[in-house]
Amino acid sequence: MAQINKPDTYFNTVLYTGNGSTQSITGVGFQPDLIWSKGRSLAGFDHSVTDSVRGNTKRIFPSIVDAEATCTVAVTSFDSDGFSLGDDNCATLANLNNYNGQTYVNWLWKANGAGSSNTDGSITSTVSANTTSGFSIVSYTGTGSTATIGHGLGVTPKMIITKNRSITETWRVYHTALGAGQALALNDVNATDTDAAYWSNTAPTSTVFTVGTTAGTNGSGNSMIAYCFSEVKGFSKIGSYTGNGSTDGTFVYTGFKPAFIITKPTANISSWNMTDVKRSTYNDGSLERLKSNTSDAETSTLNFDILSNGFKLRTTDNDYNPSGLNVIYMAFAENPLVGTNNIPATAR
Repeated sequence: MAQINKPDTYFNTVLYTGNGSTQSITGVGFQPDLIWSKGRSLAGFDHSVTDSVRGNTKRIFPSIVDAEATCTVAVTSFDSDGFSLGDDNCATLANLNNYNGQTYVNWLWKANGAGSSNTDGSITSTVSANTTSGFSIVSYTGTGSTATIGHGLGVTPKMIITKNRSITETWRVYHTALGAGQALALNDVNATDTDAAYWSNTAPTSTVFTVGTTAGTNGSGNSMIAYCFSEVKGFSKIGSYTGNGSTDGTFVYTGFKPAFIITKPTANISSWNMTDVKRSTYNDGSLERLKSNTSDAETSTLNFDILSNGFKLRTTDNDYNPSGLNVIYMAFAENPLVGTNNIPATAR
């Protein structure tokens, strides 16, 4: 897989303020294929995800278990340098993307457009894959029986996020540090759940991932979506660390200055925490965090320092640094320590 010298051509974070009307959000640097949006300033606004495979009118909600909803006036188009919004006056979960005066953060990934048929697995999937950045969007119809799904990456994914689009159902997360016998729920605080029904105790390969019999990964006759991530040198890192419960916390080496980090302890009741350098511009003791499992507004807290080559925990908070317990993470780069981008990677 190719090395990435300019991470923001494949992943970026963009901030804007809703206007309750129509507006075009620019400055992304590419046409996004996955838009993960969250209102920052007011509580009660769930996370919202739109992608190019399902289409701009379809959205799902990482903070809740609801089925997919249709809204023609939320994300109205994917554009060459961003995306456009309508007034978001929808019957179901209205105003998640463009409420007047609400500040928003958007985490954006580039895949490969609307996708194409993939027959690598026992279930034919529709896949939009970017093999350079190690990210793919995978749509498939579940069978309720153990099956394999083609993901299009050409290398083994280390993190997979799935959602049953058709019914009320928990989000399920595979992570390489947990293995194929366990899963986490993106929409709640629970510890790891051990059950072969998620991934059939079978690790992903360079061509497919395996799903078991549960509705969260393979609901019979249900429309499913999966977001698959593999590591790319200088661009992404997917791994785990052990907390020490101290303000002089664990240092996590990523090989780049992170632009975005999501973390989740695996053995205790704790949140999924999301931090980025667009909302938190300095290591000044007030990093801004959002939680994928709640509709809460953004809060400021000292979590960790973002450094030129990784991040260092600076909190005793069990959401980030539980003593002796495992924490999984996925991080994407602002500046790599490798390559020819000619931009120095410095701490903030």
